[in-house]
Amino acid sequence: MTEEMMSLQALLEKSADTDLLREMIGFAAHRLMELEVENLTGAAHGARSADRMTWRNGYRDRDWETRAGRVELRIPKLRKGSYFPGFLEPRRMAEKALTAVIQEAYVQGVSTRSVDELVKAMGMTGISKSQVSRLCGEIDGKIAAFLDRPLEGEWPYIWLDATHVKARRDGRIVSVAVIVAVGVNDDGRREVLGLAIGASEAETFWTDFLRKLARRGLRGVKLVVSDAHEGLKAAIAKVLNATWQRCRVHFMRNVLAHAGKQGRRVVAAFIGTAFAQDDAEAARAQWRQVADQLRPRVKKLAELMDEAESDVCCATDGMRNARRSG
Repeated sequence: MTEEMMSLQALLEKSADTDLLREMIGFAAHRLMELEVENLTGAAHGARSADRMTWRNGYRDRDWETRAGRVELRIPKLRKGSYFPGFLEPRRMAEKALTAVIQEAYVQGVSTRSVDELVKAMGMTGISKSQVSRLCGEIDGKIAAFLDRPLEGEWPYIWLDATHVKARRDGRIVSVAVIVAVGVNDDGRREVLGLAIGASEAETFWTDFLRKLARRGLRGVKLVVSDAHEGLKAAIAKVLNATWQRCRVHFMRNVLAHAGKQGRRVVAAFIGTAFAQDDAEAARAQWRQVADQLRPRVKKLAELMDEAESDVCCATDGMRNARRSG
């Protein structure tokens, strides 16, 4: 798996509870088992055929532990002979291969070549080109349906993030921006709301993305958390009209670059004391105290804290206001 695809996986996994990734891994695994068993029996499930060699005999349940969580599998049983999916054998890189194919579906649609490689990685045999092509369409269709689904209810808290991956465009491999929106609804449920691919993180791209979310039903947004990308901030103000807060993770990544390798852990813990305060006023006071203590030794870092105070420390106010009005 490339570094770019690993970054997309990390983006999805850190952004949500991985339900979608787990569901897609389960869907693809079940379809591959069905295709393999179809070839072993000589006929599709329930079909009458002169080529049939044996019949199915129900299923047996088995859990498959993956990085996206536990996937519940229903493994087909045969009346004659036995069947066990090769991807469950120890040391197979099946989960990694499945995840890569699902991520490809997000970015550019699944290719038959990638599914061919997936079949080999999972230790499966006898699956035809037409079956591979059909599976590609099914995976693409599942992803498209999820990303275009209506958004019901209110989503007071939204996180927006992006990464860059390599994708094939017009026969060339180019770098594209993958942007994702994750929301938390009034019940505290967290899920990916949308994902889009574009040439860059320009304001127009973010604006179109947020407007599409609004057309799908996104409403009730009170606080949006993201990095300090100017185009993104402008799009949020234009479309969502909600309180914006700078993402602490992005800020810490930027500020720790000025702390030196030896001092990063100490500085991170030091700044973290501001986030641990009980209210916004105390957080800001602690923030300024930390900045002043760091200033004599790391002036640039302290200046970054000065500039970011209102953006980073507004989180407490924003969250409290959102809960109070909700």
